[in-house]
Amino acid sequence: MKKLISVIIPVYNEQTAISACLSSLQSLQGPSPKSVEIIVVDDGSTDQTVELVGKFKVTLLKQNHQGPGAARNLGAKKAGGDILVFVDADMTFAPDFVEKLTAPIREGKTQGVFNTDEFVSNYQNVWSHCWNLNQNLTSNRRMNPKSIHDVRDFRAITKQEFAKVGGFSLTGYTDSRTLVEKLGYLPTPVAGAVSYHANPASLSEVFFQARWIGRRPTRFGLVGKLLNLVRYSLPVSVIVGMTKEILYQRAGFLLFKVVYDLGFFSGIITGLTGTSAK
Repeated sequence: MKKLISVIIPVYNEQTAISACLSSLQSLQGPSPKSVEIIVVDDGSTDQTVELVGKFKVTLLKQNHQGPGAARNLGAKKAGGDILVFVDADMTFAPDFVEKLTAPIREGKTQGVFNTDEFVSNYQNVWSHCWNLNQNLTSNRRMNPKSIHDVRDFRAITKQEFAKVGGFSLTGYTDSRTLVEKLGYLPTPVAGAVSYHANPASLSEVFFQARWIGRRPTRFGLVGKLLNLVRYSLPVSVIVGMTKEILYQRAGFLLFKVVYDLGFFSGIITGLTGTSAK
């Protein structure tokens, strides 16, 4: 029987997170029995990710390391569902997540959606907390409620619409946003579909995540990147870090800010020199 919904998860060295993600997905309630399939696409992991995935009843696809955009595209190509749901390996979900997320699509109200109720799963971790504060988020929400109408990431979309534009463009950090550019419209916000997403939980994770983000294109091209080199320079990092550590009374924020901005600064440099962002 053809599946109605395909949940696609790109993974690359996710041995610390993938088991919790897949355990959460195993308890999902679909709109009908056996209506959900789970597809994991391994993007060339070198740790124990593949072995851990093998313990679950999911479809496992493999590719050489090409980045999450390519992994999502491969998963979509092999998916049997009419609706594609894209999630990350460090996410967990409420049992009715998929059912509520896809309801507007199944009811013919829209072609694509994202969920507004996403929360930080490791908010008590000091670096995770600082990550939110760095984005001026003072609660455990991953998204500012005032920004829901500007979101450019599809959490779910019909396979027909996805295929119409050839899937995601392979742009690195921003690949998940390229469907909006190619389709010409934003996803519909959906409330009540609850998911949990981990923020970076160590300074090394903070550095490498920031480095990846720092490679993204800027609105003003090269000029924007040069301005960011100043904005994320060490003197500015120290001033902003000290100010926010006092403002939010969050011990450790100064150290977080220096590490984050160092990673971001490094990302800008590697982006300018064309170093791989995968």
